[in-house]
Amino acid sequence: MIEYVDFECPYCAALNVKLAGRRLHRVFRHFPVRTSHPRAWAAAGAAEAAGLQGRFWEMHDLLFADQGRLEDPHLWQRARTLGLDVDRFDSDRRSELVRARVGRDFKSGVRAGVVTTPTLFAGGRMYAGQIDARTLDEIGACD
Repeated sequence: MIEYVDFECPYCAALNVKLAGRRLHRVFRHFPVRTSHPRAWAAAGAAEAAGLQGRFWEMHDLLFADQGRLEDPHLWQRARTLGLDVDRFDSDRRSELVRARVGRDFKSGVRAGVVTTPTLFAGGRMYAGQIDARTLDEIGACD
């Protein structure tokens, strides 16, 4: 399952809770929507920077757990909580490598027809917007 999400999107956070514990192969793609979520790009960069230190999914979960605090001091605190090298984390999240990764994900979403978050692709189908448990059960059958 390919998932396009925005760390500031409340529907994406709700989906993350619904996905917890399900046995689905998740391929994560960033789709930060700047027009409605101004800190989404910074959060995406934070997740990727944590990933460069082997902690992407842990940062992913921390970002969704408190979407109201995505400013730099809160991102640094999350990095410390995860035991990351905070100086490297901060440098990496602002790097061209990370910006390019997030940008590639976003562009691939646009090419695939993503217009809202969350959007999932599974079994040759696209599922967009609020995604309920029944739909996730259906997707699990496609996996």
